[in-house]
Amino acid sequence: MSTREETLAQWQAQEAAVRAKLAAPGVASLEQLKQYSGVEFLQRILAGELPIPPIAQTLDFNLLEAEPGRVIFQGTPGMQHYNPIGSVHGGYFCTLLDSALGCAVQSTLPKGSGYTTLELKVNLIRALTDKTGPVRAIGKVIQVGGRVGVAEANIVDVDGKIYAHATTTCLVFALP
Repeated sequence: MSTREETLAQWQAQEAAVRAKLAAPGVASLEQLKQYSGVEFLQRILAGELPIPPIAQTLDFNLLEAEPGRVIFQGTPGMQHYNPIGSVHGGYFCTLLDSALGCAVQSTLPKGSGYTTLELKVNLIRALTDKTGPVRAIGKVIQVGGRVGVAEANIVDVDGKIYAHATTTCLVFALP
């Protein structure tokens, strides 16, 4: 088996294993948000103990990994993501990237802290199509302080080709 085929098989197996554990879509309560650190909260989603966000079901992508300062989301673009000119809509790129960026910041936050995106900068490098196969948005923290978090992310395919790059600035705050 080639490296590409091996990587594709690994990605598909990891996604299937994660999907098998996931809870139904929903929104966590404020009490649940406050109960866990950011990385613990994301790991509870991965364990199926908290609901997946509804947007993950709508666009058919999922969180696959979460550790402090780094997260991975995976999705497979399809015809349902197309714009009228015959390629995947930029909103798919942006949503996948915004999820990876925001959750990378979230993964560093202590209990009782939240965040929201203040700024999102996206560079679309090449088109996604229904023939691309699975892609991953890999988000990494650049810096998180008491009030501001900055992160970057790329969308890559199984060959390591970059389809988009993004950065974000997030406001970090105490949960009410």
